[in-house]
Amino acid sequence: MVSFDPTRDIPPLSGKVILVTGGNIGLGKQCILEYARHDPACIYLAARSAGKAQAAINEIKQQLGASSSTPIKFLELELSSLDSVKNATEKLLEQEFRLDILMMNAGIMAAAPGLTENGYEMQFGVNYLGHALLFQLLCPLLEKTSQLPDADVRAIMVTSVGHQLAPKEGIPFDQLKTDCSKFGPFERYGSSKLAQILWVRHGATLHPNITFAAAHPGLVGGTGLGASATGTGGFANLLMAMSPLAATSLEKGARNQLWASVGKDVKSGEWYAPETCLGVMQVGVGSQSGASALAKDDALAKKLWQWAEERLQSYAISS
Repeated sequence: MVSFDPTRDIPPLSGKVILVTGGNIGLGKQCILEYARHDPACIYLAARSAGKAQAAINEIKQQLGASSSTPIKFLELELSSLDSVKNATEKLLEQEFRLDILMMNAGIMAAAPGLTENGYEMQFGVNYLGHALLFQLLCPLLEKTSQLPDADVRAIMVTSVGHQLAPKEGIPFDQLKTDCSKFGPFERYGSSKLAQILWVRHGATLHPNITFAAAHPGLVGGTGLGASATGTGGFANLLMAMSPLAATSLEKGARNQLWASVGKDVKSGEWYAPETCLGVMQVGVGSQSGASALAKDDALAKKLWQWAEERLQSYAISS
């Protein structure tokens, strides 16, 4: 558990290339702002809408002022479409010879039952499967970067304590090609967030040159995450009632995932959450804080990784 101030504690990022999904709003946008203060070679803001992305870039640059010359580039990405993920990856690979930080930040919460373009349950498809393909296609570049002098390559999945709301089996493999309407909106959300943590856990065993981490931001206001929420009942009503009272700011909420992406002593494969101690937010609290038993299930993590690989293999990019 550590205190982390992005202005002070993000190291120099000179020469590094960063990709942030969901970068036009909320935590993703805040991360880009903080990274840009430390002069990386380039930041890619991945989002669905070019207009919203450009508005976010303009706002970030206005906040930075003339002191920052970091290029911030829009990368069109729709995580509910595996073809869009592949197209975005191909565009990035055409422009870059390295990628140092992959911040998988985008997500939806408690959305109504629905299917992705490829026929997967919507929350699972956006929060987990689209990001899993993004990493799979960028993995050769990440591995190549890890061989460069002084490299420190990170793959960060922004997840949630909401993974505890997953159904009892954790990942309902036999239902993922349906809208999973037999489950409630927060159960579907929980399953997608659990999948992200398991992905990090197994990815660390397969790719020792890359530091993987699952980062929970805490309850944060202004993220836009709740825009898709349709949950009803006790938990949803309590969450929505508490949010304006208990939520922390975007600036503080982004600290845990920023620390996971650049901080010292990050253990690859671990889940990290924030915690307030004597009124001061601390980050880097490990799996003893809020991770469920299912989130530590190595057999389930391996099964999920293999399940995804089988379904994503047709999207491989020809070398």
